[in-house]
Amino acid sequence: MTFWTRKRDRSFFANTSSLVICGLLAGVVVAAASFPAVAMSGLAAKAGSQGFAELPSELEHQSAPQVTRIFASDGKTQIAVMYDEFRSDVPLKDISKNMQNAIVAAEDHQFYEHNGVDLKGVARALVNNKNGGGKQGASTLTMQAVRMMLAYSAKTPQQAIDATKDTPERKLSEMKYAMQLEKELTKQQILERYLNMAPFGNGAYGVYAGSQVYFKKKPKDLTVPEAALLAGMVKAPTSFDPTTPSGYPQALDRRNYIIDNMQELKYITPEEAKKAKAVKLGRTTNRPGNGCVSVAKNNWGFFCDYFYRWWLGQKEFGATTYDRERQLKSGGYRVVTSLDVDAQAAARKEISDRISDKNRNALLLAGVEPGTGRVRALAANRKFKLDSATNPKNKLSSNPDLARKGIRGTYPNTTNPIITGGGDINGYQAGSVFKAFTMVAALENGMELDHQITSGSTYKSGYIIDPRSPAACPGTHFYCPSNASKSEQGTFNMWTGFGKSVNTYFVPLQEQVGAEKVVAVAKRFGVQFRAKGDADIANDPQGAHEWASFTLGVTASTPLDIANAYAVLAADGMYCKPTPIQRITSADGTKISAGQPDCTRATSKEVARKALDAARCPVGDQAQLGNCNGATERNARSAVGHPIFGKTGTSDAEKTASLVVGTTSFVVAGYLVNPDWAEHKDRMSHGIVNPAVYRTVADYMEGKPEEQFKKPGE
Repeated sequence: MTFWTRKRDRSFFANTSSLVICGLLAGVVVAAASFPAVAMSGLAAKAGSQGFAELPSELEHQSAPQVTRIFASDGKTQIAVMYDEFRSDVPLKDISKNMQNAIVAAEDHQFYEHNGVDLKGVARALVNNKNGGGKQGASTLTMQAVRMMLAYSAKTPQQAIDATKDTPERKLSEMKYAMQLEKELTKQQILERYLNMAPFGNGAYGVYAGSQVYFKKKPKDLTVPEAALLAGMVKAPTSFDPTTPSGYPQALDRRNYIIDNMQELKYITPEEAKKAKAVKLGRTTNRPGNGCVSVAKNNWGFFCDYFYRWWLGQKEFGATTYDRERQLKSGGYRVVTSLDVDAQAAARKEISDRISDKNRNALLLAGVEPGTGRVRALAANRKFKLDSATNPKNKLSSNPDLARKGIRGTYPNTTNPIITGGGDINGYQAGSVFKAFTMVAALENGMELDHQITSGSTYKSGYIIDPRSPAACPGTHFYCPSNASKSEQGTFNMWTGFGKSVNTYFVPLQEQVGAEKVVAVAKRFGVQFRAKGDADIANDPQGAHEWASFTLGVTASTPLDIANAYAVLAADGMYCKPTPIQRITSADGTKISAGQPDCTRATSKEVARKALDAARCPVGDQAQLGNCNGATERNARSAVGHPIFGKTGTSDAEKTASLVVGTTSFVVAGYLVNPDWAEHKDRMSHGIVNPAVYRTVADYMEGKPEEQFKKPGE
């Protein structure tokens, strides 16, 4: 939808008194009354006005606010709509002839005869108003269209007021613009623009929105009584609102009046008019939802919110977040996102089968496509909604300090980005999934998968920590990690150490390669370090070098971080920024490049393939270059039925449990955490998170051809 604004803002009125203006307008009216057949191009001369000709008349194109529609990756399934004004333009051919006739019958009987200004109407209104016969406006459809155009194009509040205030100056200016508009556009084009701008009340702007809100149908399907109701509302949407007790009778009278006008203008027969007036007037509306809290399916809400936050971070759409939000909600974009509805449904089902939405612990899943960074699924055992302030459903926070203050937790309802991070959500300790970064760093620095380290069930490292820490070797200030089981001791390589998740293999491996190099790999693989304490260490070379427990996953991360990081291995070492976008098209059909795959090399192809080979061991698959001899989740391979890789993770005292599983085309990471209190006392179960992850991958891969991972050197 386009409209026009003044190309020059010459203020004729600033230098001319109101008396002169009134005289000028009166001259125009007298000319109209005396010479009704005079062409509009000679009107000003007949009125004897040099000033009229000097009024600005040229108009430049602008865009009217439009609804942005958000779709899933299939391009058909609508996820949500976002708007400031619910409006979506339609061409005149898709607007019922009944609607076209009704608006003419309601607002401008001479629309097809005049050249922008109804001269007799102006004269009649002037005489009527002067003689106290009730106020008449005499604005044509073209003049009304001009008024709406100028109001929408206003860049300041004063310009908006000037565009609509009831003064002779404004009326005369409208007349000049209307005459020019009639030269530039056909009647059909003017009518199309009018119908796409007109307000219909209850948040509906334009005929498409009006048809949806009041009748839940397309404009091309409007009947005579429906069209008459809508046409009648334009004059005063609040007064003629059929959904209010005071507006209903007025709306009914106005509708029937317009039906009579349609009959008088021979648009319909007397029989059709009688039948139309007999139709009962409805009292309800179908106002569409707006934004992510109104997604078509609630479990899509977390993905919608991820898209929304992503958009607000894109400078292509404006200099500030405010500008970007306005662009999103008024730009009329068609956004096809990366959300795979089948993958999303599978993730949500696997979660729901294992844990209730009312559980204070959250099972969070994120699925990513390797090689593109496209986010295919985001699911949690939570309802994406704002908890009611007056009738809250959320329980008090599991954090005792917050609960004592009456602060409620995030279950069952939340709009926090608990899966993707952002805002106040820094993430959660994921545990041993971080060992992959140590393995990559070691491979990058010349070590091989068969690199052996012999260690016991505990290991006295050279890292210096607070001697009061429970992780310190007794009586020393040295970091002293231990394994989950005392049986985990002996000689390990990367296949066996990663497969069995041996802490006493990976801490010395990190020492040998340098912890700062491991942190650097994590950065290249997309770990965000959202928590300030983590970021301070990660960005300090000396601090990173001394980060003893980094390989054990003590830094905060999210399922999306880890899914996308492991996707680097499946993408032959290419890191792709996570994106919620498949494609974006502007209102005029232009393709927008924002959100397309943005990939950089994070590690070499050879290193990625070697690391992935070892990463097949933890999830029950077989390495191609070596022997696994152990797995922490051996059921995953048989469940998925495709070659897979991945890793389990557990934080201290089992406060979190995680698993990541991937194929060549899909990587899913899942966390079981307490989003409200990191120091909770629950022990998180891999029996909940693990099957949710690998079954989601299995559901996604079902029916797809088996694809083997590539060996190094191929």
